[in-house]
Amino acid sequence: MSPIRVLVVDDSATMRGLISLALRRDPEIEVVATASNPLTARDSIKTHNPDVITLDVEMPGMNGLEFLEKIVRLRPTPVIMVSNLTGEGTETAIEAMQIGAVDCIAKPGPGDSQPFAELPRMVKAAAGARVRTRPASNGETKNRRRPFVAAYEPDGRLLVIGSSTGGVEALSELISQLPENCPPTAIVQHMPPDFTTSLAARLDRLNAPKVIEAYDGAPLEAGYVYIAPGGTKHLEVQDNNGLRCRLRAGSPVSGHSPSVDVLFTSAAQVAKSNAIGVILTGMGRDGAQGLLAMRQASARTIGQDEATSLIYGMPRAAFEVGAVERQLPLDRIANAVLVMTNLRGRQGRDKCHSQTS
Repeated sequence: MSPIRVLVVDDSATMRGLISLALRRDPEIEVVATASNPLTARDSIKTHNPDVITLDVEMPGMNGLEFLEKIVRLRPTPVIMVSNLTGEGTETAIEAMQIGAVDCIAKPGPGDSQPFAELPRMVKAAAGARVRTRPASNGETKNRRRPFVAAYEPDGRLLVIGSSTGGVEALSELISQLPENCPPTAIVQHMPPDFTTSLAARLDRLNAPKVIEAYDGAPLEAGYVYIAPGGTKHLEVQDNNGLRCRLRAGSPVSGHSPSVDVLFTSAAQVAKSNAIGVILTGMGRDGAQGLLAMRQASARTIGQDEATSLIYGMPRAAFEVGAVERQLPLDRIANAVLVMTNLRGRQGRDKCHSQTS
């Protein structure tokens, strides 16, 4: 197979060197060019036709977001954002992934002995992503705030979601379709530390449900969405005077911490049939066994379909082991969840059933 062709775009010569060095260590990757600004990068894209682009978030002249929008709209190519670990940098990286970037990676800090060690794996995942042409972004106005839905009343069941590469965009669309009175929702999205804080804050600002970063002991309540903090702790569901979040330190499971498998398995054990599991786009197999445990515990399970998955890895693995009850396109998942968890709908169905019996 031909190597994956990568264009590295960063205004720092040091960063361009570090990124290129990390990528060139992998024989399956070829750095075909580097660029210090979007203008040079534009010419390099035309000349070298890269398979993947790494793009600095903050650059002089045209920032990474403006350039990313042009790439997504005019020449769809998988893009990995390279961001500083600062509030502004992570917030911009999250916005970039909502626009269409495949993934993000943090720039190394002082004392980092293996800068960009994860980047080759991310590039390989990105090379297989389905990047679709999108219209120019309207910024935050493109998100829909679904208000309180009077005809919907959560029936107490728990919603747990797992996602990875491409998940920020998928979660943004799914959560935008949930009303203010949504079912209690816990999410594991594979992201570096600090990025999940910005993700929760941005989704909270743009959507009707209250979105927060999960904390140990947080009560799982209707109208709230809890996102697992990136780092070294797993998010679990526990029953302690009601369902609550538990953050537990532990080694990676299925290659990740936090792990989707850990969240799903805990939901199967604690909530059993009173849970719904949803597995979204991502590379690898994290979540497959946990979702299977949920289905075996009589929970309802949904997998994102191949056509709408940026990377059909995690949903495929779950589908192949028999964990997925229903496979749906992304834009139909939220409505399916609301139908499954609507107490009013269930009462109406029960009433009709009793009248015809």
